[in-house]
Amino acid sequence: MPVSTFDISRVIRPNILRLEPYRCARDDFSEGVLLDANENSYGPAYQTRVTCDDGQVRVAPQVDRLQLHRYPDPKGYEVKQRILKLRPSVGSVDNVFLGVGSDEIIDLIVRITCQPGRDSILITPPTYGMYKVVASINDVGIVKVPLIVEDGAFQLDVDAVIAAATGDSAVKVIWLCSPGNPTGTILREADVRRVLDSGFSGVVVVDEAYVDFVRAERGESYARLVAEYPGLFVMQTMSKSFGLAGIRLGVGIGGREIVSYLNRAKAPYSVSSLTLDVAKDALSDEGIQKMRSVVTSLQAQRDEFLIPQLRLLPSVGAILGGNDGNFVLCRFVDGNGNASNEIAKRVYTEMAQNRGLVVRYRGSDYGCEGCLRVTVGTADENKLVIDTMRSVLSQAK
Repeated sequence: MPVSTFDISRVIRPNILRLEPYRCARDDFSEGVLLDANENSYGPAYQTRVTCDDGQVRVAPQVDRLQLHRYPDPKGYEVKQRILKLRPSVGSVDNVFLGVGSDEIIDLIVRITCQPGRDSILITPPTYGMYKVVASINDVGIVKVPLIVEDGAFQLDVDAVIAAATGDSAVKVIWLCSPGNPTGTILREADVRRVLDSGFSGVVVVDEAYVDFVRAERGESYARLVAEYPGLFVMQTMSKSFGLAGIRLGVGIGGREIVSYLNRAKAPYSVSSLTLDVAKDALSDEGIQKMRSVVTSLQAQRDEFLIPQLRLLPSVGAILGGNDGNFVLCRFVDGNGNASNEIAKRVYTEMAQNRGLVVRYRGSDYGCEGCLRVTVGTADENKLVIDTMRSVLSQAK
């Protein structure tokens, strides 16, 4: 492996290198008589007993336990400890960062590395749209190197990525999505390693929101490579496999230096006590066991029912990608076998507006012409998808 050229002092913006982070009260003390943070010592104005419209009394006993009148642990230490059990290849809590969903982490990565109006990020369309949105908000340039999309491969054009990233000193971050959204395809490890070994001096981010849905024989998390590559940063989330989209908790795994600068730049107390408490329970041994059980059921629905049934529908020409996520990318074709945005839009619109069934139109994404993205639901929901699509397509004939 080539010697790493990663130098944190050349990656982080000069003003962030000089930044003295805000030191909040809970960084110093979290026990005793706490009169240091201007909290309300009389407790929260939250009713633990509420009478509902039906006359039933609802009790919320966790409020007192959580001490919601106190600020949360700014580092989320207990949650990070449990993440180490979930991802045993990660060395320390110092390698883990917690954010308000992955979107906060995306924004922070851009803000600590890219100088507005000067620097750029590199993305590989089709990919998650927030990379582009965050770059635009922060006045950061966007270099696009499309994936190889022929036959639904959705893999890196490695030579083009390396040439674009190493040939332009303004590129500070490479965003890789694995499994991709909307591609549903895990990136080949040999390709990811080539990018990491290329001499690129910035940060390579691998977004793994859907990694727990990948079957073992197809691949695994790149978090295990963080110790090997100081410029690698891996993003995960509690939203997908753990089914906790509502608590908004993103997880970043990277070298101690990168995590340290993210902690300097983040807002104090950004992750709430309620979020940390739910995440801690979900990351218990029992919670992880349940997550894996749900993932197994979802994989079976995806591979043994939804994909085979979609392929039998009229006007469905192909299921694209590796099907490594909790969704399926379905391409509709016309009578000549050509990808048809017209058919895809008609199916999408009719189902959403008149049938109460909402999927995602992705026909405007590069390499996804004629495509709808269908989230894998419960057995009943998946059957409804097939029955409704069949009905809509039969009426269109």
